[in-house]
Amino acid sequence: MKRTIILLFASIALAFAAAAAVDMVAARKAYIDKYSALAITEMERTGVPASITLAQGLLESGAGRSTLATKAHNHFGIKCGKSWKGPNMKADDDAPQECFRAYSKDEDSFRDHSDFLRYYDRYKFLFDLDLTDYKGWCYGLKQAGYATDPNYAPKLIALIEEYDLTRFDKGAVVKVESPDQLEKAVIMPISYDEQFRFSLERTIYQKNGVACIYSVAGDTYDSIALIYDLFPREILRFNDLKEPETLLPGTVVYIQAKKSKAAKGLDKYIVSEDGESLREISQRFGVKMRSIEKRNKLKKGVPLVMEQELRLR
Repeated sequence: MKRTIILLFASIALAFAAAAAVDMVAARKAYIDKYSALAITEMERTGVPASITLAQGLLESGAGRSTLATKAHNHFGIKCGKSWKGPNMKADDDAPQECFRAYSKDEDSFRDHSDFLRYYDRYKFLFDLDLTDYKGWCYGLKQAGYATDPNYAPKLIALIEEYDLTRFDKGAVVKVESPDQLEKAVIMPISYDEQFRFSLERTIYQKNGVACIYSVAGDTYDSIALIYDLFPREILRFNDLKEPETLLPGTVVYIQAKKSKAAKGLDKYIVSEDGESLREISQRFGVKMRSIEKRNKLKKGVPLVMEQELRLR
């Protein structure tokens, strides 16, 4: 009799487990049907593969059924961080009652997830990967510290393969890429019309459409100004300097005035560490320092802090 009861309970447990598995499969398929178009839109906007977005959404939100997803529209487990000024929701995670971002609608969560990957420096290496290299993206996310689960990458890969999520990556045109890719795309040798009196002995590049060179050993701002028919104060102004400084080899030096806003699609930058220099950011993206200060209402002399968002256009 006792054995019969044990077998009965075991059978019931197996039946419940099987039903739960079937229910989860149905929930995942419904989630994919509902959000695949949004994932593709975000891929075309930012370059984050749709398969990655969908797999992370499925895993982080329990196919849209987690408390964070249902009550806060947070599908990706993104925590508040220092820069978040919007509504939030407390939930247990790595520590009790951590702060998570809350959104008014699902689309805001998907957009924030894409921007989170696109604008944080620690994820920029991912955008050097091929759009179809989903395994590289999965292991890269784990490497960059997106999640603490040691099996995070294999779980994402399993979801992508089980539900053939890579089908959503095919044929997409990536219109706007990561800051790192965008920077590489605009750093290229350029030729000038005769109206420009620049030396042809070294390669001239452009960042954000602004002419620049990379310094070599022995260069000074004065020597570069002499080569390109510029006044010493003029080249300092182009590079947001009041006084000359030592030039290390490989330093970008602008030989035209930087622009007042960043390249199209590069809307903002998220500071990667406390004390990061505003001038470094200005030089990196070819944007005038005073324009960044004005656009973000920054006070002179106040240091930047990690996760601070800076509007670049």
